[in-house]
Parts: sequence; structure tokens; C-alpha cells
Amino acid sequence: MNTSKAPISSDFELPISDLSGYLNMELLRFTTAGSVDDGKSTLIGRLLYDSKSIFEDQYEAIKNTSEKRGEEYVNLALLTDGLRAEREQGITIDVAYRYFATPKRKFIIADTPGHIQYTRNMVTGASTANAALILIDARKGVIEQTMRHTYIASLLRIPHIIVCVNKMDLVDYSAQIFDEIKNSYQVFAEKLKLNDVRFIPMSALNGDNVVEQSKKMDWYKGETLLSLLEKIEIKNDQNLNDARFPVQYVVRPMNNDYHDYRGYAGRVAGGVFKTGDTVTALPNGFESKIKSIELGGKKIDEAFAPMSVTITLENEIDISRGDMIVKTDNKPQATQDLDVMICWLNEKPLQLNGKYYLKHTSKDVRCVVKNIHHKVNISTLANADDDKNVALNDIAKITIRTTAPLFIDKYNTNRNTGSIILIDEATNVTVGAGMVV
Repeated sequence: MNTSKAPISSDFELPISDLSGYLNMELLRFTTAGSVDDGKSTLIGRLLYDSKSIFEDQYEAIKNTSEKRGEEYVNLALLTDGLRAEREQGITIDVAYRYFATPKRKFIIADTPGHIQYTRNMVTGASTANAALILIDARKGVIEQTMRHTYIASLLRIPHIIVCVNKMDLVDYSAQIFDEIKNSYQVFAEKLKLNDVRFIPMSALNGDNVVEQSKKMDWYKGETLLSLLEKIEIKNDQNLNDARFPVQYVVRPMNNDYHDYRGYAGRVAGGVFKTGDTVTALPNGFESKIKSIELGGKKIDEAFAPMSVTITLENEIDISRGDMIVKTDNKPQATQDLDVMICWLNEKPLQLNGKYYLKHTSKDVRCVVKNIHHKVNISTLANADDDKNVALNDIAKITIRTTAPLFIDKYNTNRNTGSIILIDEATNVTVGAGMVV
């Protein structure tokens, strides 16, 4: 075996014959958030290293870099800090994505910045996450950045919050300090109505409670971080009640074998669709029944979020990209006026009465910003009603009017059909990410 391609350990080597099983493994997406120097990148580096998910040449590279910089230990944070500016400053600037797997689950990690000026990057990395790792420096406790990132996680409706009280080695692994931080965070979390919050005391630098149980904190009887990530239940994170199928593409093979075939391809954005279900096509309102559901060229009995499938109907209906197929007895709201919490992503401020392109699921429309209600003070989490200047990294509540009706759900009901993005008409640059409230 070429050692430059060999994992640090062969504890998890997947035979080629098991490749299909690997592809079908459940995927968990999680993001990290915390203040500067709380150890987010170090934690991810430790998680990858201790779970045997990096190659030998990667480890040797960061080991050599650490030695050249005069550091007394192998700086595992270098595994994720890929930009030169990040390495020089010892901070995270851009969102760094890393992928790894264990025998139980696949993972995608989004390592997001802690600086307030990179709020937009955190929103980007956390928008699709099943879980958020909120890091707290055990020496500092719950601080302003902790509350800010927790607020953003609650705004994005991330279902599971794991509070990692890091650097416990610098407070002599004190159970009292951990309990004080836990109690302080719980008081704040209750105000945001967070449903699932877990706490883990750890030292990312030394590996305590990251992958292996810490022998220095025998007072902690809970899960390690990796064990929790492997076991946390995510099947119910998707909305399986409200059936939504935004059409991305109309499949017309136009050949002799499939002369009359008309399929509608897309990703299920919510609920469950079954063969024989009575459905309605929006916006035209025509009803039909599902004739078949196809996945990878094979017919299946049902499809649910977030599966990508092709649906055929018993009747020929005029359906095109941007339309939505829903259950007849459970339709989304049709509206042209949206109240949205917007995170602004562009250097050019949001313009009142400004015109933008709006993308919602697979539908594109034009829109105008009718009102800016208030901006959120990211430091205090209070609403600033008198501040209407929405600039880069700001979060605000606005009202948008679209040129055509959209079929939406509230974001807290369905993250897929309750989210939008705004695009600059002149440059085609994405300038805002919004959540329908």
C-alpha cells in the first residue's frame, strides 16, 4: 500500500464489496461555532485524528509545520485552517468542510468562523446542519459570542445543540466549573426555546471526551463527542407531515421505448409521497394521482424528504420547473408577501424598495423590498427598530413582495420550503439568505 494514501490506522477499512452499504449509510451534517481561540479547528482535527480519518502524509505535513513554527505539540487545527491568512493568524476565516465516516455513520463537518465580521459564513455553514457544536472556553464561560452563535443556531432551527466545554485541562478538569457553565447556558437556552441541548466537558488538545472517554474526568458519565454524533437521532429532523415536491425538471425521453413518458424530477422537500396518492399541481390547481415513483431507474412505493426521485402522474397536466406537487388535502400557503428574517451577505447594503431576484426551492421570481422592520443587534440580541441600515453580516426582519405567488411554509415548520435567497439583478451574486417567519 502506498503510505501517502494510507490512513493513520486500519481500524475502519471498507471492503469494495461493502461500498453500496457505505453509500447508503446515514449522513449527519454538523457545524462548529464559538468564539475566537475556543478550539473549534483543534477539536475537528482531534476528531479526525482520533477516529483514524486522516492520511499519514497529512499528519506528517502538519507535524512538520508545527515543528517549523516552534510549537510544542502537533497543531491539529492546521487540518482545517486551509487559507494562508488562517494559518498565519491562527483563526478560521472561511467555512472549511471536512468529510469522514465511521462504521455507524457518515459525516460532513462545517468549521465556521468565530469572528462577528464572518457571521455570514457561519450562516452559510449552518444552514443545512443537523447539529451544532457550540464551543465554550472553560476559563471564560458563557460570553457574548456564545449567545450570538446560539441565537443564530436557533434562528436557523438547527435541531440538536451540543455544548462542548473545551480546555478543561486549563481549569484542572473541575466538575464545579463545568456545572456552572452548564447552568448558565441553560438559562439562556430556555429563552430561545431550544429543544435538544447536550453538554460535554472536554480537552480537544489532549483528546479528553472527544473520541475516547477521559480518565481525568471520571465524574462525567455521559457520551463522548463521537459516540453522541453517531447515536443522535436525526430521522425526525425532516418534516414528514407536509408533502412538498418542487419540480426541478420535466423528463421527456422522446424515444420509441418511452414515447408517452412524462416524469417530474426533483427532491422531496417535505412529507411522504406514495403511489396512488391524490395530489395537486401548483399553481394551476389540477388534481391527479401518482402513477409511479422512480429512483435510479427503479420503481419504489414511496418517497420522503430528502430523496431525489422522478414522479409520474395518471393524467397529463401542464407542469414545469418551479411548480410544486403537493397532497391535495395539505397545501402550502400561497402568497406574494413574505415576512423574512434576512442575513445580509453582501458589501453593498440592502436597499429599501430595491429590486432583487428571489429563489425559493426550484422557482425564481423577481421581488421588491417593501419594508425593513428592524435589525437584530447581534451583540445584545435585541431588536433595533430605529436602525434600518442592513449591511454585510447584519440580520434583519424585512417584508418582500414578489411578482408571482410562492408556495411556502414557515421556516420553523419546514426548512426547505421556508427559506429563500436574494440575488442581485445586475451581478447575479447571492446577497441575502432568508427564513420565512
